[in-house]
Amino acid sequence: MSDEMSGSSVLWFRHGLRFHDNPALHAAIQANHNFYPIFIFDGESAGTKVVGPNRMRFLLESLKDLDSQLQIVGQRLFVFKGSPVKIFEWMAKSLDMKTLCFEQDCEPIWAERDNAVKSFCDGAGVKWIEKVSHTLWNPKEVIEANGGVPPLTYQMFLYTVSTIGNPPRPETDVDWSKVKFGKLPEDIPDDILLYPGVPTLEDFNMRAYEGGERMVRWVGGETNAIANLRSRILVEEEAFRCGFYLPNQANPDLVAPPTSQSAALRFGCLSVRRFYWTLHDLFNEIHMGKLPSNQNITGQLIWREYFYTMSVDNAHYGEMARNPICLDIPWMPASNANHSHFLLRWKQGMTGYPFIDAAMRQLLQEGWIHHVARNAVASFLTRGDLWLSWEEGLRHFLEHLLDADWSVCAGNWMWVSSSAFEQLLDCSHCVCPVNYGRRLDPWGVYVKRYVPELSQFPVQFIYEPWKLPLEEQEKYNCVIGRDYPERIVEHKVASQINRKKMEQIRDSLMNGVPHCCPSNTEEVRQFMWLPDNCSDHVCVPT
Repeated sequence: MSDEMSGSSVLWFRHGLRFHDNPALHAAIQANHNFYPIFIFDGESAGTKVVGPNRMRFLLESLKDLDSQLQIVGQRLFVFKGSPVKIFEWMAKSLDMKTLCFEQDCEPIWAERDNAVKSFCDGAGVKWIEKVSHTLWNPKEVIEANGGVPPLTYQMFLYTVSTIGNPPRPETDVDWSKVKFGKLPEDIPDDILLYPGVPTLEDFNMRAYEGGERMVRWVGGETNAIANLRSRILVEEEAFRCGFYLPNQANPDLVAPPTSQSAALRFGCLSVRRFYWTLHDLFNEIHMGKLPSNQNITGQLIWREYFYTMSVDNAHYGEMARNPICLDIPWMPASNANHSHFLLRWKQGMTGYPFIDAAMRQLLQEGWIHHVARNAVASFLTRGDLWLSWEEGLRHFLEHLLDADWSVCAGNWMWVSSSAFEQLLDCSHCVCPVNYGRRLDPWGVYVKRYVPELSQFPVQFIYEPWKLPLEEQEKYNCVIGRDYPERIVEHKVASQINRKKMEQIRDSLMNGVPHCCPSNTEEVRQFMWLPDNCSDHVCVPT
């Protein structure tokens, strides 16, 4: 073997589980070494610290898809379990690792892992290359362009990225015929596990969810993501030609096959840059770039960028008390007798409000719910009805929601609970779990699918089953309080009480009286008095 071909180059997958538009992949193969693509189960990467079976299954399917594509070109995906530093120490010695490439994981929760690996590489003489492709812009660059601080508002973020310019175009595809693949030696240390192939749910003592009707079976992997993008573009093209710019928001359909790409974006099976530019190029082709001033065809992707940027230098972004941008609202304490009871019934979809319960059950069954349903269940848990901390909702979503990542999910929970951003201390309205569901699904098809106890109820009682006379409940084989739970709270009463609490907190802040507020009161005041220019955007991007 010639000197120029000696050594090895490693591509470390974490997120970014794809081959298209993968700058880290290009960097790895350009090193002209033996190429090794790997994934490491270290207990945290790709969100596996707290993960339910749906999320883990999607991840494993994504890895299996990478492995299948690699086997076609004569390689495999090497899947390890262990400490990244120990694995790279072994690879540096046994494979003469010269270069380690990976996509930027910009969230601060990954900093300790990445800093340890970078420190090892620096000490061992291994060149590490980190590429930005999980976000449209480099969040660090956005902060630098904003004077070294994160843009405090969405409008400020829009202005800042406009000074940077358009996001980069996607990278070209790789020519595998020019890549030299390497093989691993057999003498692997005992503290490093190399799976013989991509592991299964059973390897993590997990089982797929059983029971209940599924609207959709989400399948992980780049191949499926690209196919779904083609289908999605057909929907978007028709909408653009008909004058709609956000079809998924203009006419939300809870029972139609979803076209969301959120899970594929979260795991990086689909490049956000390819999604962004595919939509913009299609729109420009149809309308010659003439976008109304109040529309943004990729607004949900921009919100994703905003939340990533807001979190990148804030290690406490996913919590309340130490988070400088979040109000420390006195939610119901865990010591309260109702706390565990309320939280469990919300998680299980047993609140007694059919629309809320349908959404929470769909989450457990499928790992996904429409953004309008997310708004409803988040409002219900927090300032709308139960007065429980958004942190509880964040933990549940991070375990079960396929597309939940730390930055975007936490940002949306703070938004919906009126704890931060332009929605700060919004006392004007909250989601009514009865009227909201009735407006979105007037015939109750969605509720009947996920709350089958009520499937025989007349449509006028689907959202308020407690109003149906007892003899009629017995006739339809569902007695409230026996076959389906009584309401956990009375919404009208609970929402009024919670609204007064929010008003009291707002008034105490305006009067300069400290009341469980962040350390930076001026920062809070800037948020409070900005007009709500984002009312047309969804609370949880898809």
